[in-house]
Amino acid sequence: MIFGSFIAGSSPEGSAAVAYPVFTLLLDIKPAVARNFAFAIQSLGMTSASLLIFGLKLKVDWNYIKYVTIGGVFGLVFGTYYVVPLISPPMAKLFFVSLWLSFGIVLWRENSKPTRLVHDLIENFQKSDMIRLLVFGLIGGIISSIFGTGINIFTFCLMTIYYGINEKVAVPSSIIIMSIETILGFFIHAGVVNDFQPEAFEMWIACIPFVIIFAPLGSFVVSKLPRTAIANFLNIILFVQFVGAMWVIKPNAFQLVVSAITLASGLVLFLFLSKNPRA
Repeated sequence: MIFGSFIAGSSPEGSAAVAYPVFTLLLDIKPAVARNFAFAIQSLGMTSASLLIFGLKLKVDWNYIKYVTIGGVFGLVFGTYYVVPLISPPMAKLFFVSLWLSFGIVLWRENSKPTRLVHDLIENFQKSDMIRLLVFGLIGGIISSIFGTGINIFTFCLMTIYYGINEKVAVPSSIIIMSIETILGFFIHAGVVNDFQPEAFEMWIACIPFVIIFAPLGSFVVSKLPRTAIANFLNIILFVQFVGAMWVIKPNAFQLVVSAITLASGLVLFLFLSKNPRA
């Protein structure tokens, strides 16, 4: 969690992107326990990082934060009750890492262009932008209901590829969004559904001292880095995450086909967004 919380504070990947596969695939911890722990620990770690972001007065896009969060609330609630019971953890994880790898490839392609233009916010914000952010937030909330993270990186894809938002603005904005989402997820499982397991609680208590230090530290470090360094750091995380999942899961032929289809579909989606950016 030292490494995971640093990642959470320095990138649009929540610490659950590290914790979830390690817990479920290496330590044989039940997916529901790993998810609930992820919500609980991020509710402190990413909130600590958000407080540092406010304290440093880092640039964020408030339209991005506001409308994605609204959509994410509905997506998280819907996903918790109607999607989570239907998902196989290995298949879900392969989908997760394959989709994000496709984004990393397209982001690397975009940043390899010497003339790439970036913005600090969505300019000339319109109703269509509001609807788009709400929809992506809704889908991202459903993804988060499965893994304990996802809305941050999913909407980050839209912001950087389609809107051309500077990574130094999109990263802290996504961290604030995930902070709100994790607090709600923690509340749902601990106070409404009442399925917060004793094992998740014990791990949460043990990890609190580390995440409240290393998540803000990640945000501080990333605030000092150039935009391209942040993008390259994210690409490395996405690649390692994909390779690690393949090594641990050891997918069968059917799972490999699903992963390949997901990767190809993601490439088509994100290439379409990059080639048809918002004017």
